[in-house]
Amino acid sequence: MRIIDSATLAYVAGFLDGDGSIFFQIVPRSDYRFGFEIRASVAFYQKKSNAEILNWLKEQFGAGYIRTRGEMCDYTVVGRDEVKKILLLLRPHVRLKKKHVELGLQILEKQENLETEKDFLEVCRLVDKFGEINYSKKRKQTMAVVKAHFANNSLPP
Repeated sequence: MRIIDSATLAYVAGFLDGDGSIFFQIVPRSDYRFGFEIRASVAFYQKKSNAEILNWLKEQFGAGYIRTRGEMCDYTVVGRDEVKKILLLLRPHVRLKKKHVELGLQILEKQENLETEKDFLEVCRLVDKFGEINYSKKRKQTMAVVKAHFANNSLPP
């Protein structure tokens, strides 16, 4: 990641507030300890005709990928460490998504110390809460799904 000055960070934070998104997903993954992954992402969206700004963002952060779908493009960064760095950089400058950044950092922090299923469920609860402030409508993987998975796959005492 390049060293980014305060004015640039304020600009990028405004971009995130207007044409960006922060999201967390509970993703089934049989190869993960608890059977699920908590996936963190930050995305910026723009018309294809303005895609150069997304290339510039990617250059600033040194991570992520750019996709084009029809007339729209998105620059997305996925991964706990990369997303945490971006949220920490933009935290002092965001306005509309301040709750998102704070809750996102809380989720990322709690993910670092997962010892038990109870710990994982607490992170899932926060991800559900994040979905509420993000107005998510299509979420299928929730804390309730994870809880049911734990109940159905627990070992007898």
